Amino acid sequence: MTKYLISFPSEAMVVTPEELPIVADAARAVIEEAKAAGVYVFGGGIHEQVDPVLVSGDGSVSTEIYRGSHLKGGFTVLELPTREDAVAWARKIAVACRCSQELREFMYDPAS
Repeated sequence: MTKYLISFPSEAMVVTPEELPIVADAARAVIEEAKAAGVYVFGGGIHEQVDPVLVSGDGSVSTEIYRGSHLKGGFTVLELPTREDAVAWARKIAVACRCSQELREFMYDPAS
């Protein structure tokens, strides 16, 4: 099976403070459904108040990250048999989060 990354940038989710608990509950319900289906690998939200750092091969750490790097928001990794299945799960997450989701396919790695 193939692993898929389903994600969205934080600015894509535009909900009112009153809607946020409803959206959060809906998103958690989809994740619980994915877990029950045995397709959930990992997921979460990027902690945007903690600045990213770039760690070099020599162990040095810099606050200068890769140019154009914009990883923020939320993501889920699912392991699914087909891309069509991945689209269906991305659709469920889009409905729950009330925003479109980006879908990316991981390259095959026999060790993972």
